Amino acid sequence: MGSRRREQPLTVHHLNQLLLVCSLVLLVAVAAVRISSRSGLPSLLVYLGIGVAMGQDGIGDVHFDSAELTQVIGYAALVVILAEGGLGTKWKEIKPGLPAASSLAIVGVSVSVGVTATAAHYLIGLEWRQALIIGAVVSSTDAAAVFSVLRKVPLPSRVTGILEAESGFNDAPVVILVVAFSTAGPVDHWYHLIGEIALELAIGAAIGLAVGFMGAYGLRHVALPASGLYPIAVMAIAVTAYAAGALAHGSGFLAVYLASMVLGNAKLPHWPATRGFADGLGWIAQIGMFVLLGLLVTPHEMGDDIWPALVIGLVLTMVARPLSVVVALLPFRMRWQEQALMSWAGLRGAVPIILATIPMVSGIEESRRIFNIVFVLVVVYTLVQGPTLPWLARKLGLSKSDSETADLGIESAPLERLRGHLLSVAIPDGSKMHGVEINELRLPAGAAVTLVVRGGESFVPLPTTVLRRGDELLVVATDPVRDAAERRLRAVGQGGKLADWLGTGGDR
Repeated sequence: MGSRRREQPLTVHHLNQLLLVCSLVLLVAVAAVRISSRSGLPSLLVYLGIGVAMGQDGIGDVHFDSAELTQVIGYAALVVILAEGGLGTKWKEIKPGLPAASSLAIVGVSVSVGVTATAAHYLIGLEWRQALIIGAVVSSTDAAAVFSVLRKVPLPSRVTGILEAESGFNDAPVVILVVAFSTAGPVDHWYHLIGEIALELAIGAAIGLAVGFMGAYGLRHVALPASGLYPIAVMAIAVTAYAAGALAHGSGFLAVYLASMVLGNAKLPHWPATRGFADGLGWIAQIGMFVLLGLLVTPHEMGDDIWPALVIGLVLTMVARPLSVVVALLPFRMRWQEQALMSWAGLRGAVPIILATIPMVSGIEESRRIFNIVFVLVVVYTLVQGPTLPWLARKLGLSKSDSETADLGIESAPLERLRGHLLSVAIPDGSKMHGVEINELRLPAGAAVTLVVRGGESFVPLPTTVLRRGDELLVVATDPVRDAAERRLRAVGQGGKLADWLGTGGDR
């Protein structure tokens, strides 16, 4: 009998090598962000390129073929990306578009899956199971791509709100469809799938909202010993929503997005630090996810799948997506220009590629070909749609002018034992608080400006001190008037000393 080969245990040397490689990849990816922002090339393509270059067909010659590990890490990264996107979603912008976004996420996805699968079956010759899997996989818009692109394009708030909400909502039904189509046995009847989708969405929404409201209440009323703990607590609450929703057989993706949106609109303490922390984690998640997906790709095996990917992508972009938008938005009064832009803004990214690993893990026939087609489709049409979206918005007359007054940056820290709050207020360049005297702020009784920092020097202001752009104020407010003080500060920032006469309410 031959002796069995024992695997070498991991050592500190292996850890040192792993840390070196990961840190170098992160540094290259960070530098690539600057290059992609200047050239207009979507950053996700740069990250995918890094992964492909490190793979077995690239200069790195790294052999990686674990679809299971890719799927697990991809899911974890998507949780972080959805949490970061939810934290940055403004409720006042997304609220009017919730019905339209829900219709796009359910009705629109159904139309898109049907049209794309039909094209894949009759034009490419795929079996119906493989065609339905591809149709479901590519019908989900990518949250990371939508959040990163739309927040750089000055679109009307209604359009942005609908697209952001759709990208947060449509992952749940698509995941259910892909898993159902990837099972070894016969596919469930359509009414079973609809019932399962509705149930998972309801469970995920209930858990996400409950966890979000409970977490926001706790963070607003409990003073943590260090400000750095608040960002960690916020992200932990968001991940808890996902895990609880998934374990309850609901949509964990919808749960984490809704919980994060509740937290993001709850005026939590040390909010700028929390947003910066979440933004950094979101970048790390995107980099890691795309690089890993690039490693999983074998470019020399994709030659025969380029043409099918181009055909399916063309049908998806020019027929399936526009038709799904028109059908889903029939009950809503929307101009054709807005519908045209939302049709073109159905951006794909890492989510379809991650979902394409599900049939690979399930052992579906021709699953590798499905993955290759989805990968080529995402790369090509992201390269086409992303850079041209600002141009199309201008041509359709939907590019919003940047004429809104800059909002104040207000950070709050609770004083638990004193039953008060410290508000740190930064006056940006576009604020109308410039030129306003302290006594003209007319803060409610129980709130007062105690310190002003200007040009690196701090001083206690007088009632006649005139505020300037770039000033940082320290406002002390008792617990009962904390919200009223913030509303008044924002109102003055939007309308100046005539905020009352102008009807400026100071709402976020």
